[in-house]
Parts: sequence; structure tokens; C-alpha cells
Amino acid sequence: MLGYVLGLYFFDSYTVGLSIALLLWIIMSLVGYFQGDNILLAMSGAKKITRDDHPRLYNIVEEMKIASGLEKMPDIYIVDDPAMNAFATGRDPQKASVSVTSGLLQKLNRDELQGVIGHEIAHVNNRDVLLMAMCSILLGTIVILSWHASRFMLFGGMRGSRRSSSSGGGSGQIIILIIAVLLMILAPILAQLIYFAISRKREYLADASSALYTRYPEGLASALEKISASTEELKSATKATAPMYIINPFRKRGMAASNITSTHPPISERIRILRAMSGASFADYNQAYANIRTSRSGVIPATAVATVVGAVPLRAATKPEKVKPEPEPTEIQKARETSNVMWKMNDYRTVACDCGVNLRIPPRFRSPTVKCPHCGRVHQV
Repeated sequence: MLGYVLGLYFFDSYTVGLSIALLLWIIMSLVGYFQGDNILLAMSGAKKITRDDHPRLYNIVEEMKIASGLEKMPDIYIVDDPAMNAFATGRDPQKASVSVTSGLLQKLNRDELQGVIGHEIAHVNNRDVLLMAMCSILLGTIVILSWHASRFMLFGGMRGSRRSSSSGGGSGQIIILIIAVLLMILAPILAQLIYFAISRKREYLADASSALYTRYPEGLASALEKISASTEELKSATKATAPMYIINPFRKRGMAASNITSTHPPISERIRILRAMSGASFADYNQAYANIRTSRSGVIPATAVATVVGAVPLRAATKPEKVKPEPEPTEIQKARETSNVMWKMNDYRTVACDCGVNLRIPPRFRSPTVKCPHCGRVHQV
């Protein structure tokens, strides 16, 4: 519609306007479909890891992959940032990836991390990643058309030479101008509101899916509680990428209320729904949602509810001493585990001193020797 009206105003031909709008949308859609995940991962500064780099995280992702029935093991990335957050990318399960921040790894226990990973894998399994990518591309196309058209109108470009009697003369041009301006103002706003509404709906579905995969909704609820209590903002996040994350990366402490301009449902509400579940099925989530929202209907689509037949009981919390292949690490151990991965990912070399100190040598270090600050020994690099 926007292309149609702008074509009439600027070119006296709606076909030209439609062609430009459709061509722009198609090009952006192709780039987003085939390269969108790589662009997002590069923007976030995420770095890929293997099982050897972080066995605990790899095992949890593998568990959730099996529980969800995902066809292929997703790639795993870590973002070097103290903020606690996570996101998923990939147009389909064959190209999927899960990214978590170093802050999340340091501060969540196994059940909580499992809940977060289950939520992100649900976004892949439910095709939310592709859906939100296509929605954002459509929104972006509208914004680009509106922005450039407004600049041409403002500075008088492309106007005087595009008039003809076929548009109905001066009065016809005024009507077209009014409609064009209204569409340029309203179209991006309406598209963004629809985008936010879809994003919030899919967050509820991902929460319910995580509870189904883990059979322990308290894990995700506790993780959301910890993440929301933090005021650390993700440095690499932008307004365009904010809906990808499990919690809005720009959210400040105490912002529990949600409105039509929010990409995520209220955190406190998501936590209450998860803790009100009597079982782990979609039907249990729908019932908990209806009770919390005092609504007659749930939020999970009937087609999704029908895929889970019978009751799905909740399980007990994981006991740290019974976690395989090794017990749950302490806070200090998790911090060391994560920092070691970060050093390795950023190409730092390690020089072990006889006094027990591990010296981290940055990749741009040019000196042939390094001195231990603890005992004074000099080591060859």
C-alpha cells in the first residue's frame, strides 16, 4: 500500500512504486534468509565453541536437543559480556545456533541454564527465529521506504517533474499527498506494534516449550528471576535485535510492567505462570496462564496443545552431587571455567609458572619473554 501511494505521488504510476517496494523487500528477505544468522552473530560478537571448550554447556544443549526432538545439534556460541542473556538464530533446525553470554554461564545453575537453553531451542523448533526475521525485514522495508520518501518530500526532490493530468490535477495531488504522509507515519507504527505482539506471543510459547522439554518450569522461572534482577545491559544489543533475546536487553530494574511497545511479556507474569503450572504440558501452561491473567482462554495455539497427549508430570530439582558426568561446579569454579573459555576464544596463550600462577599472554604480545608478577621468574613466550 505504501509503495502504491508513493508511486502515484512521485512517479504518477502506482506500478513503479509497487515495483520498487517489492524489489526492496525481496532483496532484504533474501539477504536475511540466507545470511541473517551470520550477520546477527557477527553483530553480537559471539564466538563458536566445541564440546572440549565448555563440556557442561555442550551437555545441556545436547540434552535439550534430544528432549525437543530437534533433527540436528545446534551450533553453540558464547558472547563475552557480563550481562545475563541468550538468543537463538537460524532459519531452520539444520542451520540453528544457540548463544549465551559469559555472565549467564557464571551465575546460573544447571537447572536454570537448562531452562534458558530449552527456551532458545524452542524458538528454533517452533520456527520463531525465521518468523521474527521475516517480520523484522518487512518492518525494515516499510521504515526505509517511509524515511526516504519523507526526505524527498521535505527537500522537494522528484516532485515538480512528476505531475500530469492523469492524477486529477492539483486537488488529486493534494489528496495523494495527504494519504502518502498518513501512510508514512502510520505504516511503520502499525507494523512495529504487530511485530511486538507476535514477539510476545512467541515468548509465551517458548516458555511453555521449555517447561515441556525440561519438565521443570521452576528452572526457567528462577533463571528469569535472576536475569531480571540484574541491571547489566548487553553492549552488543540493538533495538533491532532486542526481540531475539530471552529478556529485553535494555530492560532496567523494576520495569515489570509491559505495554504494546514491549517486545517481551512482563517478566513477573512469565515467572508466575511457570510457577503456577501443575504439570509440564502445554495444557498445563494454558491453564496457568488463564488463572494468572483471569482469562477464559490460554495463549498456546490449540494445534500445539493437541501435539502433547496425556499428562506430563513435573520432575524434582537436580541434585548437584548427582549431576553427570561431574557435580555442579561452585560459583568460583563456574567463573574460572567461563574465563578460561574466554581466554581461549580470544587467542590468549597460557604460560604456567612453577609458583602455580597461569600467565595469560594476549595475541599481540611481542616480547620474547614475560615475567611472573608473583615470584619474578622470567619465562620464554
